[in-house]
Amino acid sequence: MRKGAKAAVIGSVFAVMVGGAGYGAFNIVNALNGGGGDGSGGSEPVAAKTGPPSGSEVKDTSAEFFAAWEEGQAVAAAGLTNNAAKAEPLLTSYSQSAHITGVKITPGAAVGDRVPFSVKATVSYEGKAKPLAYKSELTVVRGVTTGKALVDWAPSVVHPELKSMDDTLVTGASAAPSIEAVDRDGKVLTKEKYPSLGPILDQLRAKYGDKAGGTAGVELAIRHATQDTADTPLLTLAEGKTGKVPTTLSAAVQAAAEKAVHKYGQSSVVAVKPSTGEVLAVANNRTDGWNAAFLGEVAPGSTMKIVSAATLIDNGLTTANGPAPCPSSAVSESQTFQNITGMKPNENATLAESFARSCNTAFVKFADEVKVDSLTNEARDRFGIGLDWQTGIPSFDGSVPAAGGPDTAAGLIGQGQVQMNPLNMASVTATAMTGAFRQPVIVPLSLDGREPAHARGLSSGTVQQLRSMMNRTATSGTAAEVMAGLSGRIGAKTGSAEVDGQNKSDSWFTGYRGDVAAAAMTQDGGHGVDASGPIVVDVLRAG
Repeated sequence: MRKGAKAAVIGSVFAVMVGGAGYGAFNIVNALNGGGGDGSGGSEPVAAKTGPPSGSEVKDTSAEFFAAWEEGQAVAAAGLTNNAAKAEPLLTSYSQSAHITGVKITPGAAVGDRVPFSVKATVSYEGKAKPLAYKSELTVVRGVTTGKALVDWAPSVVHPELKSMDDTLVTGASAAPSIEAVDRDGKVLTKEKYPSLGPILDQLRAKYGDKAGGTAGVELAIRHATQDTADTPLLTLAEGKTGKVPTTLSAAVQAAAEKAVHKYGQSSVVAVKPSTGEVLAVANNRTDGWNAAFLGEVAPGSTMKIVSAATLIDNGLTTANGPAPCPSSAVSESQTFQNITGMKPNENATLAESFARSCNTAFVKFADEVKVDSLTNEARDRFGIGLDWQTGIPSFDGSVPAAGGPDTAAGLIGQGQVQMNPLNMASVTATAMTGAFRQPVIVPLSLDGREPAHARGLSSGTVQQLRSMMNRTATSGTAAEVMAGLSGRIGAKTGSAEVDGQNKSDSWFTGYRGDVAAAAMTQDGGHGVDASGPIVVDVLRAG
């Protein structure tokens, strides 16, 4: 009822807005065509145009926009877009802050409403100059209120590397000296060879450029609106001295991770070395270019059952071979929880069986026996989740709040208010393997004397049970099919997380093989084995 009422109100408001806009357009066009106010003389009123822009409109609008841009007329160029307020500052920075001159834009053949184009210009700063060349494209749309053909504004129109509406272009002394980042074996890591490392290399440069012994140069760069995001260099006018920054990454594992995430859109993966906590690989395949592998804050689904199982064991509620019945449904705080479609109930199941099958109801039934803060304490004190991790770059370090009501049950199956990312879950798996929480790092702690977070870890008995359950999941449970073919000491946990507004669940998977643990998440990916599972397996195979 409320949704219907809301839709009706919105519809009424929209009708008034459109009516008002149409009326304004009618009168403006009428005046321009000499229409009189007394109804006599003049021509008939002309209504604002509707529908997609014609081919001639696309050509004329883009040509007019290019001409204004070439001449440095930021206000005029912005006025030809559908978001002049955002377009004008960026177009202004193009000539003023970025010192880009001699702009020549060559349009390509339009494809419908899209116009590809190439840009050639010169960047000049304090006697130093260098040619700039790149390609981009724009789209012409119909103005909602005016009916005029306009450039659909996006920062990428000005430069394809621009993502945020509030980012700007600057030319001057670099914010930090350039660096040469190397992997654990001294191999050079570049964003050209490992594209998803781009933002991470920029962060390493911003934080460690000075410490690595480099000196600043002169460059054209993107200055990002968010304070914790380093400048993205686009063109170097004068080289500074490059400093060398060691990382814990493995070029071989990173290459495998880059390849794996590109099989599935909106995917992220992290691999760590459990015996040391060193990050071996971090890769993202996202349209927004964001490092969701380290910074994501989303529900991890059933991969959280690693922590939940440890909570049940450490609080004496059951054991791997103890009872954990799996009914078809379970109720907690008046909320009913279900298993995935097709899962047969088993009232005699052990915790190991319910874990390997990923039975939600088995864990939900313990919600009344655990304390409100039991899962929170286990996650923080044993697995280091929620502490202040000093990885070497910005990271979100997980959140498992002490939430009462139905969120206690939801938290046990990785829903509710639990928030994680692949870095967190790879670390959880590493701790489950070894019993020791070793805070993940992507650059050695010794580089700048960082103090890592500390947690007491797990008892040997709990570790033995967790490893046994994860091995069972990998060999005969929900992860068996995707993990088939991996030799050695292996274990895994599958997961899927329901997210409001998504048609499909997020796909989660975490696993280990030997001294490598990895976790992945694919937005809208479905079940854990559908997308994230193959990503993790490819990374484990390389490791």
